[in-house]
Amino acid sequence: MRKMIPVNMPLIGEEEVRAVTKVLKSHILTGRLGSGPNVKQFEEKFAKFVKTKHAVAVNSGSAALHIALWAVGIKTGDEVILPSFTFIASAEAAILAGSRPVFVDINPQTYNIDPKKIEAAITEKTKAIMPVDLYGLSAEMGQIREIAKKHNLKIIEDAAQAHGATYKGKPPGYFADMACWSFYASKNMTTGEGGMVTTNNDEYAENLRIIRSHGEKEE
Repeated sequence: MRKMIPVNMPLIGEEEVRAVTKVLKSHILTGRLGSGPNVKQFEEKFAKFVKTKHAVAVNSGSAALHIALWAVGIKTGDEVILPSFTFIASAEAAILAGSRPVFVDINPQTYNIDPKKIEAAITEKTKAIMPVDLYGLSAEMGQIREIAKKHNLKIIEDAAQAHGATYKGKPPGYFADMACWSFYASKNMTTGEGGMVTTNNDEYAENLRIIRSHGEKEE
Protein backbone atom coordinates (compact mmCIF):
# COMPACT_ATOMS: atom_id res chain seq x y z
CA MET A 1 0.00 0.00 0.00
CA ARG A 2 1.38 3.37 -1.02
CA LYS A 3 1.65 6.07 1.59
CA MET A 4 1.50 9.66 0.35
CA ILE A 5 4.16 12.05 1.58
CA PRO A 6 2.53 15.49 1.89
CA VAL A 7 4.32 18.44 0.35
CA ASN A 8 3.02 20.51 3.21
CA MET A 9 0.79 19.94 6.22
CA PRO A 10 -0.55 23.07 7.97
CA LEU A 11 -0.62 22.76 11.75
CA ILE A 12 -4.16 23.69 12.72
CA GLY A 13 -4.98 23.04 16.36
CA GLU A 14 -7.60 23.95 18.92
CA GLU A 15 -6.05 27.38 19.49
CA GLU A 16 -6.63 28.31 15.86
CA VAL A 17 -10.16 26.89 15.90
CA ARG A 18 -11.03 28.93 19.01
CA ALA A 19 -9.60 32.10 17.47
CA VAL A 20 -11.69 31.74 14.31
CA THR A 21 -14.81 30.84 16.29
CA LYS A 22 -14.33 33.89 18.50
CA VAL A 23 -14.26 36.19 15.46
CA LEU A 24 -17.36 34.56 13.93
CA LYS A 25 -19.29 34.93 17.19
CA SER A 26 -18.26 38.59 17.51
CA HIS A 27 -20.10 39.46 14.25
CA ILE A 28 -17.20 41.80 13.43
CA LEU A 29 -15.79 40.24 10.29
CA THR A 30 -14.26 43.40 8.87
CA GLY A 31 -13.84 47.09 9.54
CA ARG A 32 -15.02 50.14 7.63
CA LEU A 33 -11.95 50.09 5.39
CA GLY A 34 -11.55 46.33 5.21
CA SER A 35 -9.43 45.85 8.31
CA GLY A 36 -11.10 44.50 11.42
CA PRO A 37 -9.57 44.52 14.91
CA ASN A 38 -7.94 41.11 14.53
CA VAL A 39 -6.39 42.09 11.22
CA LYS A 40 -4.97 45.27 12.75
CA GLN A 41 -3.54 43.26 15.62
CA PHE A 42 -2.00 40.80 13.15
CA GLU A 43 -0.46 43.68 11.17
CA GLU A 44 1.09 45.14 14.31
CA LYS A 45 2.50 41.82 15.48
CA PHE A 46 3.82 40.88 12.05
CA ALA A 47 5.50 44.28 11.67
CA LYS A 48 7.23 43.68 14.98
CA PHE A 49 8.20 40.15 13.91
CA VAL A 50 9.94 41.34 10.72
CA LYS A 51 11.24 44.56 12.36
CA THR A 52 9.49 47.03 10.09
CA LYS A 53 7.39 50.15 10.63
CA HIS A 54 4.31 49.28 8.58
CA ALA A 55 2.49 46.06 7.68
CA VAL A 56 -0.56 46.17 5.42
CA ALA A 57 -2.63 43.00 5.14
CA VAL A 58 -4.28 41.96 1.87
CA ASN A 59 -6.10 38.89 0.59
CA SER A 60 -3.11 37.08 -0.95
CA GLY A 61 0.61 37.20 -1.67
CA SER A 62 -0.23 37.89 -5.30
CA ALA A 63 -2.27 40.94 -4.30
CA ALA A 64 0.62 42.07 -2.12
CA LEU A 65 3.00 42.08 -5.10
CA HIS A 66 0.44 43.81 -7.31
CA ILE A 67 -0.38 46.72 -4.98
CA ALA A 68 3.26 47.12 -3.94
CA LEU A 69 4.18 47.82 -7.57
CA TRP A 70 1.31 50.29 -7.84
CA ALA A 71 2.26 51.95 -4.57
CA VAL A 72 5.78 52.81 -5.80
CA GLY A 73 4.38 54.20 -9.05
CA ILE A 74 4.95 51.41 -11.57
CA LYS A 75 2.86 52.12 -14.66
CA THR A 76 2.22 51.03 -18.22
CA GLY A 77 5.41 50.82 -20.27
CA ASP A 78 7.75 50.38 -17.30
CA GLU A 79 9.97 47.32 -16.92
CA VAL A 80 10.39 45.21 -13.80
CA ILE A 81 13.35 42.85 -13.40
CA LEU A 82 12.70 39.49 -11.77
CA PRO A 83 14.35 36.05 -11.66
CA SER A 84 13.76 33.55 -14.46
CA PHE A 85 13.03 30.84 -11.89
CA THR A 86 10.05 31.84 -9.76
CA PHE A 87 6.36 31.22 -9.27
CA ILE A 88 4.22 32.75 -12.01
CA ALA A 89 2.59 35.19 -9.56
CA SER A 90 5.74 37.35 -9.64
CA ALA A 91 5.43 37.91 -13.40
CA GLU A 92 1.64 38.20 -13.24
CA ALA A 93 1.90 41.04 -10.72
CA ALA A 94 4.22 42.99 -13.02
CA ILE A 95 1.83 42.50 -15.94
CA LEU A 96 -1.24 43.44 -13.89
CA ALA A 97 0.52 46.66 -12.90
CA GLY A 98 0.87 47.40 -16.61
CA SER A 99 4.61 46.81 -16.79
CA ARG A 100 6.77 44.34 -18.68
CA PRO A 101 8.53 41.58 -16.74
CA VAL A 102 12.20 41.22 -17.68
CA PHE A 103 13.70 37.90 -16.66
CA VAL A 104 17.27 37.59 -15.36
CA ASP A 105 18.99 34.25 -14.90
CA ILE A 106 19.57 32.71 -11.49
CA ASN A 107 22.62 31.62 -9.56
CA PRO A 108 22.49 27.79 -9.81
CA GLN A 109 23.92 27.52 -6.30
CA THR A 110 21.05 29.43 -4.66
CA TYR A 111 18.27 29.36 -7.30
CA ASN A 112 17.84 33.09 -6.65
CA ILE A 113 18.42 35.94 -9.09
CA ASP A 114 22.09 36.43 -9.97
CA PRO A 115 23.09 40.03 -9.07
CA LYS A 116 25.97 39.87 -11.54
CA LYS A 117 23.49 39.59 -14.42
CA ILE A 118 21.05 42.31 -13.39
CA GLU A 119 22.77 45.38 -14.81
CA ALA A 120 22.87 43.92 -18.33
CA ALA A 121 19.07 43.80 -18.25
CA ILE A 122 18.56 47.41 -17.14
CA THR A 123 17.21 49.85 -19.73
CA GLU A 124 15.82 53.38 -19.58
CA LYS A 125 12.40 51.80 -18.98
CA THR A 126 13.49 49.78 -15.95
CA LYS A 127 11.85 51.07 -12.78
CA ALA A 128 12.07 48.22 -10.27
CA ILE A 129 13.76 44.96 -9.30
CA MET A 130 11.69 42.15 -7.80
CA PRO A 131 14.07 39.63 -6.18
CA VAL A 132 12.47 36.42 -4.87
CA ASP A 133 13.61 34.73 -1.66
CA LEU A 134 13.04 31.26 -3.04
CA TYR A 135 12.34 28.38 -0.64
CA GLY A 136 13.11 30.66 2.30
CA LEU A 137 16.63 31.55 1.18
CA SER A 138 17.12 35.30 0.91
CA ALA A 139 18.42 36.73 -2.35
CA GLU A 140 21.72 38.66 -2.33
CA MET A 141 19.95 41.77 -1.14
CA GLY A 142 23.07 43.78 -0.30
CA GLN A 143 24.36 43.62 -3.88
CA ILE A 144 20.86 44.20 -5.27
CA ARG A 145 20.47 47.29 -3.07
CA GLU A 146 23.71 48.74 -4.46
CA ILE A 147 22.55 48.16 -8.05
CA ALA A 148 19.14 49.69 -7.33
CA LYS A 149 20.71 52.76 -5.72
CA LYS A 150 23.10 53.21 -8.65
CA HIS A 151 20.27 53.14 -11.21
CA ASN A 152 17.55 54.77 -9.08
CA LEU A 153 15.35 51.66 -9.03
CA LYS A 154 12.78 50.50 -6.50
CA ILE A 155 13.08 47.08 -4.85
CA ILE A 156 9.97 44.99 -4.22
CA GLU A 157 11.19 41.89 -2.39
CA ASP A 158 9.06 38.78 -2.89
CA ALA A 159 9.38 37.20 0.55
CA ALA A 160 6.34 34.93 0.14
CA GLN A 161 8.32 31.90 1.36
CA ALA A 162 10.73 33.65 3.72
CA HIS A 163 8.96 34.20 7.04
CA GLY A 164 11.68 34.16 9.68
CA ALA A 165 14.56 34.22 7.17
CA THR A 166 17.50 36.60 7.52
CA TYR A 167 20.19 38.05 5.27
CA LYS A 168 23.32 39.23 7.08
CA GLY A 169 21.27 39.22 10.26
CA LYS A 170 18.49 41.35 8.78
CA PRO A 171 14.92 40.24 7.93
CA PRO A 172 13.42 40.38 4.43
CA GLY A 173 12.51 43.93 3.51
CA TYR A 174 15.45 45.56 5.29
CA PHE A 175 17.28 46.24 2.01
CA ALA A 176 14.10 46.73 -0.03
CA ASP A 177 11.53 49.48 -0.42
CA MET A 178 8.86 46.88 0.36
CA ALA A 179 8.62 43.19 1.10
CA CYS A 180 5.63 41.05 0.10
CA TRP A 181 4.49 38.00 2.01
CA SER A 182 2.05 35.13 1.51
CA PHE A 183 0.08 33.22 4.13
CA TYR A 184 -1.27 30.61 1.73
CA ALA A 185 -1.79 27.12 3.14
CA SER A 186 1.52 25.84 1.75
CA LYS A 187 3.61 28.54 3.44
CA ASN A 188 5.53 28.14 6.69
CA MET A 189 3.16 30.66 8.30
CA THR A 190 -0.43 30.37 7.16
CA THR A 191 -3.85 31.95 7.57
CA GLY A 192 -5.27 29.69 4.85
CA GLU A 193 -5.32 32.61 2.43
CA GLY A 194 -3.81 36.06 2.87
CA GLY A 195 -0.86 38.30 2.21
CA MET A 196 1.04 41.26 3.64
CA VAL A 197 3.17 44.15 2.43
CA THR A 198 5.76 45.57 4.82
CA THR A 199 7.68 48.84 4.50
CA ASN A 200 9.43 51.53 6.50
CA ASN A 201 8.24 54.23 4.11
CA ASP A 202 5.26 56.24 5.39
CA GLU A 203 4.18 57.39 1.93
CA TYR A 204 4.23 53.88 0.49
CA ALA A 205 2.27 52.55 3.47
CA GLU A 206 -0.40 55.22 2.95
CA ASN A 207 -0.57 54.37 -0.76
CA LEU A 208 -0.96 50.68 0.06
CA ARG A 209 -3.86 51.32 2.44
CA ILE A 210 -5.62 53.59 -0.04
CA ILE A 211 -5.26 51.04 -2.84
CA ARG A 212 -6.48 48.25 -0.55
CA SER A 213 -9.66 50.20 0.26
CA HIS A 214 -10.43 51.29 -3.33
CA GLY A 215 -9.42 54.89 -2.69
CA GLU A 216 -11.19 55.40 0.61
CA LYS A 217 -9.29 56.80 3.57
CA GLU A 218 -10.03 57.91 7.08
CA GLU A 219 -9.90 61.65 7.65
